[in-house]
Amino acid sequence: MTDLSAKTCLVTGATGGVGLATACILAEQGAELILVGRNARKGARSVAAVRRAAGHDRVAFVQADLSAMADVRALAGRVAADYAQLDVLVNNAGGLFMRRFESADGLEYTFALNHLAYFLLTAELLDLLKAAPAARVVNVSSGVHRGVAIDFDDLQGLRHYDGWLAYRRSKLMNLMFTYALARRLDVNGINVNAFHPGFVRSGFGHDNRSLAGLGLRLAQLISGIPPRQGASTAVYLATSDRVAGISGEYFEKSQNVESSPESRVVDDQERLWRASEVILAGLALHPPATAATTTTNVSEGRPQ
Repeated sequence: MTDLSAKTCLVTGATGGVGLATACILAEQGAELILVGRNARKGARSVAAVRRAAGHDRVAFVQADLSAMADVRALAGRVAADYAQLDVLVNNAGGLFMRRFESADGLEYTFALNHLAYFLLTAELLDLLKAAPAARVVNVSSGVHRGVAIDFDDLQGLRHYDGWLAYRRSKLMNLMFTYALARRLDVNGINVNAFHPGFVRSGFGHDNRSLAGLGLRLAQLISGIPPRQGASTAVYLATSDRVAGISGEYFEKSQNVESSPESRVVDDQERLWRASEVILAGLALHPPATAATTTTNVSEGRPQ
């Protein structure tokens, strides 16, 4: 087992499913953990669970609604104030929303939580990642990114919204972001990779009160894999010596595989990067009034 006692790891969406399982395994290997989520009650339970698994108490929880960009910035500020470096960042928080609604910033919720939160949180924590030797960024994507393309003329589903399509496109964005970020960090010694966790038996998507939500629950019960199995590739990318020097790649079952042709178009990756910067720059003019940063989760990115 890898000794991570000198490592500090941050996992978003860490109050259940793949996020919590990833945090437990990293802590079992000795790492200091920062758990991020929206729900404080779930956060307290998660801290207790990770501490029991790890046998040490170097586990903290920071509450933040990652669909709100002010919360993302405040989270990064809190981490920067408390830690000198960050060895591993696991961008995991996300959600599937069958109806369209907007975040506190007026952004389509799936786009804000599943893509922009990855983009902004990583940027805000970049100095801490650079301060660590051989830091790693692990982005949770999904195999459902295959077969879709980004509609750059309707990034936030204003003209047409389909929840499943929006989710699939957000997972494609996670990959495009991974590849663009890896190019930018090539000289900094920071590895950036993405992976598909598999179809995991968890609470993911259960807030959708519809036939689709019920169908998802049943499918998870019948064919979903345990969260720890889904987390295995995240841990591999965060810790394995075999990944040292590998960046800008996509993994399934701890194997480097080819992602979709659409995800590999460099011009589109850069277009998404620029569009994300423009959107965030516009939000800076009208920031949300509040930001939650109590240390004690968006638990899984679920709306209130």
